[in-house]
Amino acid sequence: MILSLKHLVPKGFSGIAIFPFVIVRKREFKTNFVFINHERIHLRQQLELLIIPFFVLYALEYLIRLIQFQSKTLAYRNISFEREAYTNEKDLNYLKSRSFWAFIKFL
Repeated sequence: MILSLKHLVPKGFSGIAIFPFVIVRKREFKTNFVFINHERIHLRQQLELLIIPFFVLYALEYLIRLIQFQSKTLAYRNISFEREAYTNEKDLNYLKSRSFWAFIKFL
């Protein structure tokens, strides 16, 4: 389910996936298939990790990457979950062939 609720999306981001929702800042993102595919990859990751552990691991890896790169942007872009999503967002069939816990390849 895709919702347009700009006040729930953190500043600097276009959207966020919180199972089972994709929340977008602007309505036009609802029809951006690459963007939606990126967020759906996150929904699959969340399901695989039973949702709450996904967010714990996401935050932990962000902190580790922040120490590693000393940059919020580089830390975010190097989180394994984000690397998988950015690498495959343009492949609209990716989720059909994606293996279980595929994000591990991006650690």
